Amino acid sequence: MSESTIDILILSNGPGELTTWVRPVVKEIRQALGVDNNRVRISVVLSPCPNASGSEMQMAAAWPEVNRVQGPEDFIPFLLWGKTAQNWPWSDRGLVLFLGGDQFFTLVLGKRLGYRTLVYAEWEARWQPWIDQFAVMNRQVLDKVKPSLSHKFTVVGDLMADSAESVSTSEYPVNGELIALLPGSKPDKLRPGLPFSLAIAQLIHQQRPQTQFIIPVAPTLDIQTLAQFGNPQFNPTLHHWPTGEAELIQTGPIPRLKTPSSLEIDLWTPFPAYDVLRQCQLCITTVGANTAELGSLGIPMIVLLPTQQLDAMRSWDGIWGLLAHLPAVGSSLAKAINKAILFWKQQRGEFFAWPNIWANEMIVPEWVGHLEAEAVAQQVIEYLEYPEQLEEMGDRLAQVRGHRGAAAELAQMAIAQIDIPYSPGC
Repeated sequence: MSESTIDILILSNGPGELTTWVRPVVKEIRQALGVDNNRVRISVVLSPCPNASGSEMQMAAAWPEVNRVQGPEDFIPFLLWGKTAQNWPWSDRGLVLFLGGDQFFTLVLGKRLGYRTLVYAEWEARWQPWIDQFAVMNRQVLDKVKPSLSHKFTVVGDLMADSAESVSTSEYPVNGELIALLPGSKPDKLRPGLPFSLAIAQLIHQQRPQTQFIIPVAPTLDIQTLAQFGNPQFNPTLHHWPTGEAELIQTGPIPRLKTPSSLEIDLWTPFPAYDVLRQCQLCITTVGANTAELGSLGIPMIVLLPTQQLDAMRSWDGIWGLLAHLPAVGSSLAKAINKAILFWKQQRGEFFAWPNIWANEMIVPEWVGHLEAEAVAQQVIEYLEYPEQLEEMGDRLAQVRGHRGAAAELAQMAIAQIDIPYSPGC
């Protein structure tokens, strides 16, 4: 690198953000720079993430567009003192680009390095007076912006939708209709999520034997661990849905879960699983980031939040997650916290699925409470018998997600920022 090198510091955290946000943006930055590629050094610094698999650093380091990567274990010293574990040099000019984690980190590191700051805000833009520029997913984010700060905001679209169009995996052979089960990737969601999903799938298959089922396995989860949640000796939550038991079958090219009714559900490990998800008539998913991903793909879904085992739901970040995992009292606290959160959200008429939150209306059905597999299975069957309802749901999802081309627009914004000499306080 020459003395005129300009640094772009990308802040990110989990595997989803790296795959769907960072990767398409760094590709677009390098492509847009062309002959000036050698002038810009791209560094990726990862902050701690509860969904991390431990392989994020290796993932980012393998991309040719990225010059340097630092793992999450060294993030706090970097945030506090501005020095990386390998004592990286930094140029006088640069940009801190937020693509995952906490937006506050962008503010701190921008001030510490004397760099301009650019935040991609999917849903909420924070620290608006102190961040230089925001790239947002859709115009709904702008509704919360003061008119005096609106000049900082540009609607670029949905990075996840861009990534879904550009990433391809092997196509899955479908002989009938296909439903994906997304029971979660964390133990706290898998305990109720896997047996409940399997119980629903068997009821559907009894009435519609042409239906195939598949579980796209998260990259942070191995199939042996997933299968344990279908074992009653490992997962006591199974007593709520006894037919949700399953055993792992690893004969043939694709591993499978086999249920008591002899239904076999394929476990799809290529990641990201966008191609196989696009082949689905419908997805049955737990709450969380899955709903945002499916919404960006425009795939109809039913969102489940069973409350039979409230103390099994302990997957929050921050202080609530710490309290719920305390020894001896964690289970009781988890029940109390979940009851309070569910009551508060329902009283305020708030939604749980991201597409519904984006649109502030019920686009995809949410099932919350003491759920029975028979009722959910019946709604799925009705959707399959009247596919025009699924088409309508897909059309509404397409309307609320951001437009495509976000990665290219965000790359242009980043390049424009580093071409402007930084002056503290501007």
